Amino acid sequence: MPDPLLSVEDLSVTFPGGTRAVDRVGFTIAPGETVALVGESGSGKSVTALSILRLVDGAAELSGTIRFKDQDLLALPERRMRAVRGADITMVFQEPMTSLNPLHTIERQIGEVLSLHRGLRGRQARARILELLDLVGLRDAERRMGAYPHELSGGQRQRVMIAMALACEPDLLVADEPTTALDVTVQAQILSLLADLQRRLGMAMLFITHDLGIVERIAARVCVMLKGRIVEAGPTADVFGSPQHDYTRRLIASEPKGRANPVPADAPVLLQAGPLKVWFPLKEGLLRRTTGHVRAVDGVSLTVRAGETVGIVGESGSGKTTLGLALLRLIGSEGPIVFMGRPIDGLSVAQMRPLRRDMQVVFQDPYGSLSPRMSVADIVAEGLVVQGELRSSTERRAVVARALHDVGLDPAVMDRYPHEFSGGQRQRIAIARAIVLRPRFVVLDEPTSALDRSVQAQIVALLRDLQRERGLAYLFISHDLKVVRALANHVLVMQNGQVVEEGPAEAIFAAPRTAYTRTLFAAAFNLKSEAIAELEPA
Repeated sequence: MPDPLLSVEDLSVTFPGGTRAVDRVGFTIAPGETVALVGESGSGKSVTALSILRLVDGAAELSGTIRFKDQDLLALPERRMRAVRGADITMVFQEPMTSLNPLHTIERQIGEVLSLHRGLRGRQARARILELLDLVGLRDAERRMGAYPHELSGGQRQRVMIAMALACEPDLLVADEPTTALDVTVQAQILSLLADLQRRLGMAMLFITHDLGIVERIAARVCVMLKGRIVEAGPTADVFGSPQHDYTRRLIASEPKGRANPVPADAPVLLQAGPLKVWFPLKEGLLRRTTGHVRAVDGVSLTVRAGETVGIVGESGSGKTTLGLALLRLIGSEGPIVFMGRPIDGLSVAQMRPLRRDMQVVFQDPYGSLSPRMSVADIVAEGLVVQGELRSSTERRAVVARALHDVGLDPAVMDRYPHEFSGGQRQRIAIARAIVLRPRFVVLDEPTSALDRSVQAQIVALLRDLQRERGLAYLFISHDLKVVRALANHVLVMQNGQVVEEGPAEAIFAAPRTAYTRTLFAAAFNLKSEAIAELEPA
């Protein structure tokens, strides 16, 4: 065995107040090897990774040893540590939009790395930037160099982040959840890109994730973390094939399971829409003349029955969320929408208000959709106040308590604030807010995509239970096909604003007809090319 490139021994990280985020962690990474750190949010994965680069909060106390190429990184002066960061060890973060400077072009941001660590400027830097953007597969690289981060898609921004990380050809790349916020197809592309670059450049990689499917695909060895400690480690095939620790077994078994609740044959139609159009104008010039349109939703029709879950799947930009917002009349659209037997496409805001109690929405990011200045009680009760129900605060608190109980939360927490809860708990609060008015129809817009896998399974089970008890109809928007398979009765596959395939969920998952759907499934379920061929309809 070659000498380790990186050796972490007895690493502990303690934050002010005595919170120990990392507790005596140890592992090694050989040159060219990929090691994965897995575990749920709060397990200490990211803090461990940041400690390697000494990027944790300056008030935190670090102890132990981190040896890289025979030098102890924890003992290096800051000046020498700066030379290691960005050159010998680089990092790719989960959300590129918060890691890239919104005021600088892509060329300037990559050029800054080359200037600091390699002294390249002017034509030399520009040539190297083009080479890097070509290397990471960014199309039309010369034109994209002048773009700002907001002008790129999520996958393109992540490719730029990888280009910056590879600018100095590092020996070790630390990738902290680099694909969590991406569509399954883009995720597959980024993983393939990282694996290809690793082979070509011979770099080692520390990959941090809570997605065990990714770990099986790319990592030679895996370390499972729980409450700041590594509870199990070894070759990926051994750990996944025969897990020894109870937590590892629970983690592997936590994938969303089960199938959708059956819909009675005589279930009435709750919502019917289409063909529906949402076109956004493209304006140019001083006079802002309309020169074209973005066809976000282009002729989509669908029907949702009481107690049914209709899944909407597709990549970012396919029109999924726009369709959901149009059905709720939260954005303008063209085409008929009939809800509970009543046409609503021509109703004003005031006319829609009484119908809001019967149609609700749960968004992707519970922290962003919950006001940080409102208590849980006020958040959940807001709909009751708007609808003019239960003017007595005592009655409202009683109804809020029942809603929190229904979503598996202790009503005693209702006077706390969103920042005091985990991601899964915040999503339960968002669901409680949606169901407190006892709606008939709920749009669920990526409600599990930002959650750990075990929390995803809990939320899926909760949604199924609420649907069964209350006869709720769901429009479930997601790019996570494993979750869709566990919830949806009927599936619509969207691409470029249009439905390219639809049908009963079981039929779609058993034998997808279009090449686009087969590509989505191959990416979501880690299928190889030969497996895609097996999905060809007879």
